[in-house]
Amino acid sequence: MTYSCFEYDLRDHVAHVTMCRGDDFNTMTKAFWSELPELIDKISDAAEARVIVLSAQGKHFCAGMDLANFQDDGELHGTDAKKVSQGRRSEAQFRVTRELQYTISCLEKARMPVIAAIQGACIGGAVDLVTACDIRYATNDAFFCIQEINIGMAADVGTLQRLPYLIPEGIVRELAYTGRRFSADEALRYGLINAVFDTHEAVIDHALSVAREIADKAPLAVTGAKEILNYNRDHTVEESLNYAALWNSAMNFSDDMMEAFKSKTEKRDPDFQGLVKKRKYFED
Repeated sequence: MTYSCFEYDLRDHVAHVTMCRGDDFNTMTKAFWSELPELIDKISDAAEARVIVLSAQGKHFCAGMDLANFQDDGELHGTDAKKVSQGRRSEAQFRVTRELQYTISCLEKARMPVIAAIQGACIGGAVDLVTACDIRYATNDAFFCIQEINIGMAADVGTLQRLPYLIPEGIVRELAYTGRRFSADEALRYGLINAVFDTHEAVIDHALSVAREIADKAPLAVTGAKEILNYNRDHTVEESLNYAALWNSAMNFSDDMMEAFKSKTEKRDPDFQGLVKKRKYFED
């Protein structure tokens, strides 16, 4: 598939996915919503990468939903929309929204960690995007906004579901109700981002450096840690402990642990096997 919204590079087991419409502030066009899950699922299934870094070209990380997406699409309801009942239109819209939600959720569901490197504006759908990532870094000129309230709707593709697990709920409610912009310094204080950097180049360099550090670890252990952490969010401590015990028992880390200990003894870098490529059920 040819991508109009993204560039992709794989090096040292790190997949660098870059939003490449910098002149248009990397707005989320219709193509964006189909291309991102296709690309992320492809990277996740192939398992050649052990970490994904998500960055953007231009002055701004992402200015959110492209306004053209809000124009009524007659194809959604058929050629004669007037004959379609409101209930059926609403049901179709529900299905569309669920597809849009997966465009964001694919980052969370990827087998490997995803690191976001943010500069400039991170608005609306872009906040949904980064909250689905595992780690977030930003430049000191970055700013964030839960924009949906400012255009008369409630955010519906992930921000309101994930942000309360990242920063205090009272802060989430203030930001969601007011739609005000907040700075990188505020985001750092709240715990939304991990660190702030002076330049765009510096934040990408740091994200790639951390990605390479993670890529040096045992991929089975890293994907297990992500799986368990994601499970923790929606379950009790006791349920999560049980899940972690089951996961570790099922995955059998003995080979990787032996390689880790052996490499330390031999004073060399460990050589871990990658994850196995995920095959489609009917794939030859």
